[in-house]
Amino acid sequence: MREQYRSEGFTEDTLDADPIQQFAHWFRQIAAGGMVYEPNAMVVSTATPDGRPSSRTVLLKKYDDRGFVFFTNYASRKGRELAANPYVSLLFPWHPLARQVIITGTAARVAREETVAYFRTRPHGSQLGAWASEQSTVIGSRQELIDRYEELAARYPEGEHIPAPPEWGGIRVVPETIEFWQGHENRLHDRLRYVREGEGWRVERLSP
Repeated sequence: MREQYRSEGFTEDTLDADPIQQFAHWFRQIAAGGMVYEPNAMVVSTATPDGRPSSRTVLLKKYDDRGFVFFTNYASRKGRELAANPYVSLLFPWHPLARQVIITGTAARVAREETVAYFRTRPHGSQLGAWASEQSTVIGSRQELIDRYEELAARYPEGEHIPAPPEWGGIRVVPETIEFWQGHENRLHDRLRYVREGEGWRVERLSP
C-alpha cells in the first residue's frame, strides 16, 4: 500500500518562534477540522534502564510552557519505567492531514495538588475505574475487574466524593526537541525540529 501525500507548504518562515505555540496552532486546526478521532491521543514510548522499549496510546490532558501532561497509575509499566528512566518520546499521528508531531524530553510527576484538581474533573465512572484497575498487573478475568468496579460503585454512589488514588497521578513531559512533520508527494516531506538551547529554541530542518 502506498499513498501520495498532497499537503500545503510548510517552511521555516511559517513557524512560530515558540514551539508550544506552533503545537497549539496545529492542534487547533486538527481539533476544529473533525478529521481525527481524539486528536489528543498520543503514543507514549518509554524504556527500561537497559534500553527495552514499550509504547502505548495515552490521552494528552494539558499542555503549556512547562510541558505536556498525561495521567496514569504510577505503578503501571510506563510509570515504573519512567521512574527508573525519565527519557520519553511522544508521537501525535495525525494521518488524515499527513502530519506528525514528535516530542522527546524528560518526564516527572506533577504536584499532588494538580493531580487531585484534575481527578475531580473526571466523570464518576472514570474515577471509579482508576481505583478498580491495578494497571498493567496480570488479572484472572474481566469479571474480576467488573466485580471490583461494582464494589466501588456501591461504596461511592454518584455524587459521593471519591479521593484520588495514591498511586495515580500526572506525568509532565518537559520537551527537549519538538519535531513538526508534514507529508508531501514523492516522500519529500518537511521535517522542522525545534531543539532547546538554554532558555530558547533553535530550529533545524531534517531530511525526510
